[in-house]
Amino acid sequence: MVDTMALLRAFIRTARMIRNTSSLAVGLPADDEVLLDAPDARLAPALVAAGRGEYLPAAELLITTRKAAEWEDRDRYATRLAAFARLRGEWLTEWQRAAPYDPDVLLVEAALAVARGWESPDHAERLRQVGPLIAAAAEGEPRDPVPWRIALDHARGTHAGHDAFERLWAEAVHRSPHHYGCHVAALQYLAASSRTGDSCWAGERGPRTHRECFDFAERAALDALPDSLVQALPVRAAFAYLTEDGGAGVTRGRLDAAADAAVALSARYAAADPWPAEVRNLLTYVLVRLERWEDALEQLRLIGPYATSFPWERISDDPLGQFLELRDGIRLEVASGMPLRPRSGARPSPRSGRGGRPAPDDH
Repeated sequence: MVDTMALLRAFIRTARMIRNTSSLAVGLPADDEVLLDAPDARLAPALVAAGRGEYLPAAELLITTRKAAEWEDRDRYATRLAAFARLRGEWLTEWQRAAPYDPDVLLVEAALAVARGWESPDHAERLRQVGPLIAAAAEGEPRDPVPWRIALDHARGTHAGHDAFERLWAEAVHRSPHHYGCHVAALQYLAASSRTGDSCWAGERGPRTHRECFDFAERAALDALPDSLVQALPVRAAFAYLTEDGGAGVTRGRLDAAADAAVALSARYAAADPWPAEVRNLLTYVLVRLERWEDALEQLRLIGPYATSFPWERISDDPLGQFLELRDGIRLEVASGMPLRPRSGARPSPRSGRGGRPAPDDH
């Protein structure tokens, strides 16, 4: 027998989506206006020049960040320049020839070597070979925490023990106690050491759990400076938990609290700001996994045209296409929760962002 009520619910859901989805596009850029990993106004000229084989704009950008101790910007720019050099490296070769001991070229060289090492099937052995390049970058500018962030990534890739990790972490926070990139690298190390398949170096103190990753992230967020992206570290812990089948070790309430903190941080930045774009993209993923559709839609409006490869590259070979597809899916979910007609004396509104089904480990 046909389930009449099930058919009716499906019909109403479809009708709601048809009626409401188009109105939910307000505030969202068109698909062809969305950019993947768009550089900011300072980095863009350096990348354009690098595309022509010229290194001077990149060198000037990084020396500016070094002299002004703009360590967060320096980290992002060095990472992006190293990524560009993986595709077009002539400009970096010219820079190395012209100034082989320049702290800025040493930093890009170290970042590039670690990125290439991670690509190898035998990445642990490949990464062990690039240790001297990281040491040279650290010696080139003793104040700079970025080589120590690279060293933390290197430690994760080489399965370094906990004591070695602690020494590197101490060097990093000595230079910049609230550096976002260093905190992310530390969290990734802890998350990796919690996986049974990758925990061969965790035997000194036993495999770490996702709860311990949350403990670290939450402590760091509490100690973070106002408006620092470190406040979003718990949502990165949530991402690791949700993507690695973390089991019942973390409650739904803790996941929601991580998302709530990141939502509050996101609200303190302007819409369509490229600086928090990656955090907002990551937060959107977590909100979708928590079925908090209305909150996810608000993050899409704040993201504007700034899609980022992370986290979408983790679930698709086409991160931009995945992001655009997800935007449509979120709008459909929100639309399906809105009434077909406004109730008397009330404005139509989508269901609560917390109205998704609880995770199996919720208690």
